[in-house]
Amino acid sequence: MNHNTPLSPRPLSHLTDVQRRVLSANQLRAHEVSAARTAAQCRPGGPWQQLLPGVYVLHPGPTTSEERLHAALLYAGWPATGRAKAIPAQGQAHDEPPQAVVTGLAALALHRFSAAPPLLSLDRIDVLVPRTRRLRSTGFVQLVRAVAMPGAEMIAGVPVAPVPRALADAVAVLDDAEAVRRLLTEAVRCGHTEPAAIVAELTQARLLTRAHVVDAVDALLAEGRSIAEERLYAMVRGFGLPDPLWNVDLRLPGGPHLGGLDAYWPEQSVAVELDTRAPRQDDAALFSECARKRDALERLGITVVHITPKKLRESLEQQAAVVRTALMASTEREPAAYVVVLPR
Repeated sequence: MNHNTPLSPRPLSHLTDVQRRVLSANQLRAHEVSAARTAAQCRPGGPWQQLLPGVYVLHPGPTTSEERLHAALLYAGWPATGRAKAIPAQGQAHDEPPQAVVTGLAALALHRFSAAPPLLSLDRIDVLVPRTRRLRSTGFVQLVRAVAMPGAEMIAGVPVAPVPRALADAVAVLDDAEAVRRLLTEAVRCGHTEPAAIVAELTQARLLTRAHVVDAVDALLAEGRSIAEERLYAMVRGFGLPDPLWNVDLRLPGGPHLGGLDAYWPEQSVAVELDTRAPRQDDAALFSECARKRDALERLGITVVHITPKKLRESLEQQAAVVRTALMASTEREPAAYVVVLPR
């Protein structure tokens, strides 16, 4: 052999140990596989196939849902161009914030929503990218453009949009009112997120102009209040708080109605109010009314403990301590004004 003898191409056996057998053209080049050789491997009857522009799967035949997910992200540019390694596994840190995030129904399937179709049955995978990206939807990849990218959760080794954002992107393409209702209700019932976060995303996406979405949100808020009330009952029982009067209205003797409360301890003049309101476009008047009610009660010497469903879900013991402290502090306060307590 002399210096003019052509070198044999490097065997491709070194690719058999690639963590996931889906690679971009840039990643293949990093493995010393030329574009010409990649094209040869993808000829009809060949051992590879091109799944998306610039994305290849290193085996023939059907692809798995995991391979389609990784192919969609590679097409959208994550991991960053030039990285030869596969996307990090769940819980593993990544070097840069994801600039491509799975969203919509595919993300909800990864979040284990029973109301979301299985990944294998989806004919499209929604991928959230910055709106400035010059990239088009293609094949089974539908790009969703974001003004600001949300934080991502790593699930099955892929960056996935938070539940509220994934729900909004899913609802945007669903016309089935029952499917929308099931997804929103499951998000709250199974503890994925709170109603306020969902409604905020739906408002941001301008989806509350659709009648079937508004109906689903009304059902969602009712579900959220019911769950929050059950947690409040569990807090009182589980942490040994004295029994309050549940769901009462207060009014001044012969005077105006002061408002409804979820729990009230008349001897200590302590009240608990659940804030299950969700941010909506027409919410300013309701917010002002709630603030006026609380101010009026506190001027009468009634301590109002304001609790959100999220606090009840994430820090039940801490909320019980707040209520207990308010009850114990009642002995150090001036007696409250006399009020009439009525069932709500």
